[in-house]
Amino acid sequence: MRKKSVNGTVRGRLSDGTPNPIDLYVGSRVRMRRTLLGMSQERLAAELGITFQQVQKYERGSNRIGASRLWDLAQVLGVNVDFFYQDIDTQTVDQSPRKIYAHPELSEEISEFDMDTLLRRDVATLLRAYTKIKDPKIQHNILDVIIALASTQATEAEKN
Repeated sequence: MRKKSVNGTVRGRLSDGTPNPIDLYVGSRVRMRRTLLGMSQERLAAELGITFQQVQKYERGSNRIGASRLWDLAQVLGVNVDFFYQDIDTQTVDQSPRKIYAHPELSEEISEFDMDTLLRRDVATLLRAYTKIKDPKIQHNILDVIIALASTQATEAEKN
């Protein structure tokens, strides 16, 4: 029996049980690149240490390709991982499990967070200093101060 996710669907599949269009697209890109190289499914399977039936399932999108396998495919096929997502259309992207099943308020919160912030030197310094504090009570107090300052600043920005 297949394990169902929180939303009641089989992992990565649409509610009707069909493969996710993104998995189908990635599989088609694997097939396209393999074909352009003149490589058989058997040879690709041998390079990856899997059966050719597994390659067929990947190419049809009936089996999802995990991150480490996608990395291996990219290496064997001589492309970057982003090759498998190039030229994907917005209709396919909109079928992402995150877009279908996610809570909209959480998605907004995540999209508002700028990942580049984590790469800033002052943020890294702050995190290093914070983790050096061994007393959890002091850590909690510092966190409360930062949250209060951020909240105050956000409130002032809304007024302007």
